[in-house]
Amino acid sequence: MHIVVCVKQVPDTKIIKINPKTNTLDRRSAPAILNPYDAHAVQEAVKIKEKTGGTISVLSMGPPQATAVIKKSVEIGADQGYLISDRAFAGADTLATSYALSKALERISKELPIDMIICGKHAIDGDTGQVGPGIARRLDIPPVTNVIEVTEVNEREKTVLIQRKLTNGYELVQSEMPCLLTVEKEINDIKYSPMPNMISAARYEPIIWAVDDLENVDRSQLGLKGSPTVVGKMFTPPRPEGGKKLDGSADEQVGQLMDILMEKKDLFTLQSTK
Repeated sequence: MHIVVCVKQVPDTKIIKINPKTNTLDRRSAPAILNPYDAHAVQEAVKIKEKTGGTISVLSMGPPQATAVIKKSVEIGADQGYLISDRAFAGADTLATSYALSKALERISKELPIDMIICGKHAIDGDTGQVGPGIARRLDIPPVTNVIEVTEVNEREKTVLIQRKLTNGYELVQSEMPCLLTVEKEINDIKYSPMPNMISAARYEPIIWAVDDLENVDRSQLGLKGSPTVVGKMFTPPRPEGGKKLDGSADEQVGQLMDILMEKKDLFTLQSTK
């Protein structure tokens, strides 16, 4: 059983700021971390490996410092990691990213056939959820999104039973392998890494590939050249206005609250009729 987890290094969105002059993310304002959804993807791969055995590989695309998220994945329980890093990848949107990662996955599969690819639901810096399904489309394998439980892996039949979340409920899906899953955070809890894993991660050196290390690559589909998406504008949302303070006794405060609610209701009704 060979599972490959696609991971991404992202800025911590709890801290990051937007440059008011350029209206772009100031990535220097926040530390780089392993995308939280991808951490759950690695943890789920570890969970499956504990039942079936096999190998867990992780794959990322980014600058040389992105090796940190591969090391973090090894700390969680991955066996090995690959980073594709080249200036030709710079500026890639989700379409170009899925193309580059699919080419890296093709090379990995030649070294050891892949049974399952797991991705996080989305990256917290883009929030699109497009890269995982894009990879599956390029590799011509079934994608299953919004996974909250991997119920059963049948290696003999080459099938996997999955529970996925829908808008109004849940769905139980059986998929052939190889397949690609995108997972929700609720699929598992990230465990504390044992000391041997931490030592292995500190010593581990990921395999780094440039474009020339991949086969049959159409360079026109990489980086900015292969990215039809254009960000027109980015801005900080306005801060919410402060509420009104209620004074007096409890009965008086209830009366004040009713007046506010009726005022809001009348305003909403007026806007709706325009």
